[in-house]
Amino acid sequence: MTENDDDILHRPAADETHDDIYDEEGSIRHDFLTIVGAAIADRDVLFLRQNVAKLHESELGDLIEAIQPDQRLAMIRLLGDDFDMTALTEVDEAIRMQIVDQMPNAQIAAAIGELDSDDAVYILEDLDDEDREEILAQLPFTERVRLRRALDYPESSAGRRMQTEFVAVPPFWTVGQTIDYMRDEEDLPESFTQIFVIDPTFKLLGAVNLDAILRTKRAVKIETIMHETNHPIPAEMDQEEAAQLFEQYDLLSAAVVDENERLVGVLTIDDVVDVIQEEAEEDLLRLGGVGDEELSDSVVETSRSRVPWLAVNLFTAFVSASVISLFEATIEQVVALAILMPIVAGMGGNAGSQTMTVTVRALATRNLDIHNAFRVVRREAGVGLINGVVFGCTVGLVAGLWFQDYSIGGLITTAMLINMFAAAMAGITIPMILNRAGADPAVSSAVFVTAITDTTGFFSFLGLATWWFM
Repeated sequence: MTENDDDILHRPAADETHDDIYDEEGSIRHDFLTIVGAAIADRDVLFLRQNVAKLHESELGDLIEAIQPDQRLAMIRLLGDDFDMTALTEVDEAIRMQIVDQMPNAQIAAAIGELDSDDAVYILEDLDDEDREEILAQLPFTERVRLRRALDYPESSAGRRMQTEFVAVPPFWTVGQTIDYMRDEEDLPESFTQIFVIDPTFKLLGAVNLDAILRTKRAVKIETIMHETNHPIPAEMDQEEAAQLFEQYDLLSAAVVDENERLVGVLTIDDVVDVIQEEAEEDLLRLGGVGDEELSDSVVETSRSRVPWLAVNLFTAFVSASVISLFEATIEQVVALAILMPIVAGMGGNAGSQTMTVTVRALATRNLDIHNAFRVVRREAGVGLINGVVFGCTVGLVAGLWFQDYSIGGLITTAMLINMFAAAMAGITIPMILNRAGADPAVSSAVFVTAITDTTGFFSFLGLATWWFM
């Protein structure tokens, strides 16, 4: 018996490792990663099928991200048909593309055929046109048409996110016919909560919830128990807007219709949760000027994504520096000003960032619009004034005691009041102006708010000092 054979025999059984693969911090357990890595190295297919193939798609996605890059494709090849391709929808785009690029198109096509249409589109949309067409050509005609139709819709639209498998019946069917159809038909989604009602041209007429089907006698016609569809979603609608409808009306699923009001798919709550998470993460990254950066990106890719806004920030920094140069003589005579300048600019920058973050999020969720804009601006102005007085007086008192010159304390108090008020106004008005102009406030606001707070802080503090001392 070899050493590797002995490792395989003493490797934990499925029920010993599969119960909980996460540690207390929510990361994949180190010992589990070690065992899986050893199984991949030993080509222990039996262990991988018992302990890895049975993981939930999200758990398998976390495992793929956690193991070494050279182990990922090896594990997928060892699992073969037992690998759940849905797990690739749970990993970073860079990792997904690294794996898919190394898989034969025939293998991808075979796996795609087993996926729900929304998951299949999620994987196909990032492929090169040539590879995508080759994969689609290997699928059955009906499925190929469905996927191509979904891929034709704009990226980040409801049409891209929808599932093209749904249950639809004519209004003249009875409840009994509908139940028999659902029992006998094999090509139905694995889970659903609504049955849609359509006319012969597939125009959406209404919907019936499953609980109504269960509570109604078999002889009753569907048209008598159907209700108007709750907020059908145009296929061209942005996925973030669709998610907001789910949040506003507490939807579990919603029909997706084309420009002719014909039913083309269904959007479900599990996909909407992913959309909400993606959009929130995207806004957060863009606020920092990062862009669509992922942890799996290379050094060069990460650097490239951060360069543009750092360059803009460098330009605005020179603008702020030029303001300081205007008061060079004053700074030379009163050295304390050079020491206190960063406090004024830093406090203003932080105050502006607070207001800007709240404003950008309110715009993204559509809680801030023309109807309540004035009230919110007035509120932020009041907050800016109060914080300016509180922190201005605090810093002024400390500065006066520090330099034994209460005129300096009074100057920095006034400057901080001015700058924190300006920061509050910039933090709320700049995102609103950018949003009104059609630009993404999450991308563009931070650099402009920082430039305004720095420039205002330096100009007010040094300008007042020049007037007082010179």
